[in-house]
This record gives sequence, C-alpha cells and structure tokens, in this order.
Amino acid sequence: QVQLVESGGGSVQAGGSLRLSCVASGDTDSRHCMGWFRQAPGKDREGVAAILTRHGTTLYADSVKGRFTISQDNANNMVYLEMNSLKPEDTAMYYCAAIVGVVAGTFITLNGVEYNYWGQGTQVTVSS
Repeated sequence: QVQLVESGGGSVQAGGSLRLSCVASGDTDSRHCMGWFRQAPGKDREGVAAILTRHGTTLYADSVKGRFTISQDNANNMVYLEMNSLKPEDTAMYYCAAIVGVVAGTFITLNGVEYNYWGQGTQVTVSS
C-alpha cells in the first residue's frame, strides 16, 4: 500500500509558475514510476509527466513539454512538478499517481490505467 498526498496548487495568472509536491508514504520502496495527471471539468484525464523512481527517466505530454518539469527526491519520497509559463488551459485538478509493484525495468507511461495508487488532487487555476 502506498499513500500519496499532493500540495502546492493555487491560483496564478497566465505566464506565472507553480510547483506541485507529492509525498509518498507506506511501501515506498515498491514504487516503479510516479506520474502527474490532470483533469479539467468536462474533459478526460490527461497524463502530464512521469518519472521512473530508480532510473530517473522522464516522459512528458506534448502539451507541457518545455514548460513543466518533473523531479524527485527519493530520500524523502517526494515528487515535484515545476510548472512554468502557465496557460489558462492548464487549469485542472492535478493528481499524483504511482505504479507500485514488479514492473519491467524501464517501462514508463502516461496512461493512467497503468497506475494503481492515486492522491486526492490539488487544484490549479490559471487566469488570463
């Protein structure tokens, strides 16, 4: 079992920045991959960024490449999402998620179906 708690959401004007944090607890050594997802009202959930816990390999959605950066501090079981040059279309609830268990070495994905643990979410609102 892994528990995930997000923080750092808020309201910001277009062009601004926010840094989201996610702290993991429980069986944290079994984490294979951590991801950030978002869902806006009336829209499907979208994978934003992912990072392999052991390898540090990252993956980004095209919509955020060059603006968002995912990083991790494994000593403290933290994952971060640095968001710059924010746009109104980035407004959504942002969720931290984890793939936990035995997974092939470098498998990384933004498909939320593959993630088996989720946080409660933190709201990000970007005004124009």
